[in-house]
Amino acid sequence: MAKYKKQSPVSQEVIAESMAMAKATQKPGQTKEQTKLIAQGIQKGIELYKKQHKAKVRQHDKQIKQRKKRQVDANESSEDESLVPNSPINWAPWLLLGLSWLGFGLTYWFGLLH
Repeated sequence: MAKYKKQSPVSQEVIAESMAMAKATQKPGQTKEQTKLIAQGIQKGIELYKKQHKAKVRQHDKQIKQRKKRQVDANESSEDESLVPNSPINWAPWLLLGLSWLGFGLTYWFGLLH
């Protein structure tokens, strides 16, 4: 069984606008049927334009979401980098603690020798 493509209903505003454009470009001797065919062509053009515009808007929204996601990911990765154990910021307090204990030990040792 073949599936048929459902046509989207055309709004009355589009129909009126396309008919007005068709009548505005009507040439002398043109029949009503020809004018209706022109109006239908204009309607199809308007529908196609609207579809393309919606697609562009969706694509633009996707790009914005991707940019926001990249910024969030970049912020999270920079926070993760600050927690890396090999970074100098994390072992610096331990180094200072060790140097201070070494200093106290040497002071105590030299205090006993004198």
